[in-house]
Amino acid sequence: MVEDKKAINIVLLNLTSEVAVNLADYFVICTGTSDRQLNALVDHLRVEMKEKYDLLPLSVQGTADSGWVLVDYGYVIIHLFLEEKRQYYDLEGLWRKQAQVLLSIQ
Repeated sequence: MVEDKKAINIVLLNLTSEVAVNLADYFVICTGTSDRQLNALVDHLRVEMKEKYDLLPLSVQGTADSGWVLVDYGYVIIHLFLEEKRQYYDLEGLWRKQAQVLLSIQ
C-alpha cells in the first residue's frame, strides 16, 4: 500500500520470535522524501486499510513535520520516516537480534 504512494526502502519485520517483546507481531518501516509525502502516505494508508480490511488505526503518533509518524494497527505497527530520522532511530538495527526481515523493497 505504501509503495503506491512512492514510499522507499520498505522493510517488514517479523517480531513474533520467542525473544521479541510482545509489542506487535510486525513492524513495517518505510521512508518518505518529504513531510508532505509522509502526510500523503498516512492518509492513503488509513483510507486503504479502512476500504480493504475495515480497519481503523488504534492510534497515530507523531507528525510529518517531526519526521516520524507511527500508525498502530495492533498486531502491525507502521513507521513512516524521513530519511534522517530513520537513520537516527535505526529501528532495524535496534530489533536486529529479535526480528526477522520478511520483506525488503528498495
